[in-house]
Amino acid sequence: MTFLEIYLSGLAVIMLALTILWLISLILKDSSIVDIFWGTGFVIAGLTYFALTDGFETRKAIIIIMVTLWGLRLTLHLGKRNIGKPEDYRYQNWRNQFGEKWWWLSYFRVFVLQGVILWLVSIPIIQAQYHTSPDNLTIFDYLGIIVWGMGLFFEAVGDWQLTRFKANPDNKGKVLNTGLWRYTRHPNYFGDAMIWWGLFLVALSTPAGFLTILAPLFMTFLLLRISGVAMLERSLKKKKPEYAEYIEKTSAFIPMPPKR
Repeated sequence: MTFLEIYLSGLAVIMLALTILWLISLILKDSSIVDIFWGTGFVIAGLTYFALTDGFETRKAIIIIMVTLWGLRLTLHLGKRNIGKPEDYRYQNWRNQFGEKWWWLSYFRVFVLQGVILWLVSIPIIQAQYHTSPDNLTIFDYLGIIVWGMGLFFEAVGDWQLTRFKANPDNKGKVLNTGLWRYTRHPNYFGDAMIWWGLFLVALSTPAGFLTILAPLFMTFLLLRISGVAMLERSLKKKKPEYAEYIEKTSAFIPMPPKR
């Protein structure tokens, strides 16, 4: 199969999974379950590419392990945090805004849109698995593993520290400024971005792998300007008076020593 045929097969599998998820969301009346699926969606895409490609086996194994560990951890974390809770306020607002139309509109506005984004961003994952050359690991493979590992550390540890902080009733209304949160206001988002730069570096080992740079660029932009840092900070500034001081002392994204 050609690269495009395998890539389009990935789109078909992703859309099938999201269509099933959409039907479940209608039963549960909860469109926000799509957020829990995000990491698993990349695992499904990666396994589809793994099954259909004949690339260098070692690189294929490395990239699928990286994607699976990250994706399943993210799904488990979001599932533990959100299952059993009301639908996310963003989807509730749309549900109220569109009323009776929401049941079918949610398919296109939420599930199809996220499916297309997921598919487009998965291109480093297929790129790393498709090519048979080079048939050895390069410096970019090793750099990719290191950057990915750093990303997984910041995302997983940052999430764990935040979960512990929120679990303490005494911390209600307070700002987490210890651990990784002392060096960056969003260690989990920084880690997520590093995950994608790590995957890109592995893809960079292959012919024309540099073309997949749009995936980590887009994910970093998304995390900084759309669904991550920018959106969360607008909310935190309103809810937590101490957050303005935290902003003055702490880097927004890239970990740095706090300012005095």
